[in-house]
Amino acid sequence: MASILSIHASPHGAASRGATLALQAVANLQAADPSLALVERDLSVLSHANVPQAYSEAVLAQQPDDHAAFALSETLISEVEDAAFITIATPMHNYTVPACLKLWIDLVLRHRRSFASANGVKTGLLGDRPVLVVVTAGGLVTGPGAVQPNHLAGYLTDVLATVGISDVRFVYLEGLVNPVQADIAMAQGIRMISEDPAFGSRRGNPTAMAQAVNR
Repeated sequence: MASILSIHASPHGAASRGATLALQAVANLQAADPSLALVERDLSVLSHANVPQAYSEAVLAQQPDDHAAFALSETLISEVEDAAFITIATPMHNYTVPACLKLWIDLVLRHRRSFASANGVKTGLLGDRPVLVVVTAGGLVTGPGAVQPNHLAGYLTDVLATVGISDVRFVYLEGLVNPVQADIAMAQGIRMISEDPAFGSRRGNPTAMAQAVNR
């Protein structure tokens, strides 16, 4: 059965602003196709974890996919493989992705499993699908008013391309430390998602979306 993979990288999990907005996009998808199952992956539980030594050794030794050291990696990769759509709700930490999302990346990008490499060129093995990335930031990180660098978008775009995913769009909820700007950002996020051909409100009820993100 096809699914929607919803990844939460905030310490607040599904209660974060970004996740709330992403889950409304999920609701749009399920309104259009009720058969789509929702798989939620809360990465906050990985916030203090590192790539295990056993995993690194198994990669270097080219162990088979069913090796015990690959158990979590296999689960995470399978979630991507099974997903018809993916949402990623992530804060921007120190200009880029938080540690828990970086660990997810390190476990999903696995040579000979999610990508192949020949003559220095990497080829994705997981196949393309629409991905929505909702980025939250306390300050302004895009446009002429940006007050800090944004290394998250380019990095995450390259990461997803490595496994074969190029259909990626970003929605920014920025300037959230300012309550007025936070309201503006949420309204803009609602509009951007409602207009998106893959995740938009044509699949659901935009009024319900507006009510949900303001609760």
